[in-house]
Parts: sequence; C-alpha cells; structure tokens
Amino acid sequence: MDIFYESESNGKLTTTNIYYESEGKPYGYTFEFVNDLNEAEYQGRKVKLGKIMQGDAKKFKVYVKNPKGNVVKVNFGQGGKAKGGTMKIRKSNPQARKSFRARHNCDNPGPRHKARYWSCRKW
Repeated sequence: MDIFYESESNGKLTTTNIYYESEGKPYGYTFEFVNDLNEAEYQGRKVKLGKIMQGDAKKFKVYVKNPKGNVVKVNFGQGGKAKGGTMKIRKSNPQARKSFRARHNCDNPGPRHKARYWSCRKW
C-alpha cells in the first residue's frame, strides 16, 4: 500500500491531505488544524505564550492572551530601578515562602493575564 500526503499552510490554519489505495480503490482524508498555539505576535515580533523569561522593566516577563484575545506582556517581580534594584527570591526558605503566598493570596491567584498569577506560580 502506498501512502501519499501533502500539507498546505495558510496563516493560522494547516490543511493536510492523505491519499492511499487499498485493493484497487482510492481513499483520501483531509485534516485541518490550527498551527502552534504557543506562538503569537506582539508588536510585530513572534513571541512564545506562557513562557517566563528575563524581564526588561521588571525581574520577569511573560506574554499571554487576555480575555479579549489580544497578546499582552505581563511584567512581574521586583526588578529594575524599582525600590533599589532586584530582590532575591527566597523560595527555598519555608517561612518566607509561606509568608509570600499568604500575603499575595496565592490560593486564589486570579487570571493568567495578571502579574499576581505569575508571581504566585513562581513561588
């Protein structure tokens, strides 16, 4: 049995056609799927969604989609010139970890497009 396939990408949608022949009869299937949902465009640049990276305005930044579907940059963590520079994350200190999570209500971190969600996730 010979199997042939062709794939065509048109923006966010990819169409794949698969053809094969069995017992002299031709068969074919078409699949359509949305391209990688982890990539998006923010101010003309391709960015990965949901990946925490080194920040520019704050200690960390992450690109996410807000409820309207727009890609937004979320800055979080104490960093930059804010109050004298960056602050070390004392994640391995159980007392500091407990205090941080209680202070920021990390049991209910809120939506993904807010800084508190990502700060709580980091802790």
